[in-house]
Amino acid sequence: MATVEFVTKEDLEQFKRELFAELCRPMYRPQKPKEQKEWLKSYEVRKLLGISPGTLQSLRRKGTLRFSKVGGLMFYRYEDVIEMMNQSKK
Repeated sequence: MATVEFVTKEDLEQFKRELFAELCRPMYRPQKPKEQKEWLKSYEVRKLLGISPGTLQSLRRKGTLRFSKVGGLMFYRYEDVIEMMNQSKK
């Protein structure tokens, strides 16, 4: 035979306190979305666009995508990459 259990107001209050304490623990805090970096390296741009190193080089050479060279590394502004993508859609 099934037994009947009652949930009292005190049970609910206890549950609320335990749930609140659990949600306040550091591992349960919602994480902020990563902020987009202003400058991207070549491999990040290739991954973002899904293109090969040669295609990225062609975009640089044609002037389609602006870049800055620091030492031996190429850097691209995230805004420029997005702008180039928007231009190609038009």
